[in-house]
Amino acid sequence: MAFTPKIITCLIVLTIYMASPTESTIQCGTVTSTLAQCLTYLTNSGPLPSQCCVGVKSLYQLAQTTPDRKQVCECLKLAGKEIKGLNTDLVAALPTTCGVSIPYPISFSTNCDSISTAV
Repeated sequence: MAFTPKIITCLIVLTIYMASPTESTIQCGTVTSTLAQCLTYLTNSGPLPSQCCVGVKSLYQLAQTTPDRKQVCECLKLAGKEIKGLNTDLVAALPTTCGVSIPYPISFSTNCDSISTAV
């Protein structure tokens, strides 16, 4: 059976499409456990622990695809609603405080569906 250029092109496109991530590989448990060291700081109960920024930077490295970033956003919004006394100003400033630049605000009103990997 001979493959025509059209068939080869279709196979290449299909392979690329199937290889591109469309679903997140990050679980909410990973998000919350990675940022657990930040909780006392984010509720005004203590200073910023160095491990908090380690977690923020680690999570930033984990979330490199659009689906992963959207998932992290949704997980943060869900977790944030469960935490009493959360200082939303500290939450919003946390990436900058830890030296991480992200192109969208950290807020309960953030539309997670609008997040992309563009920086």
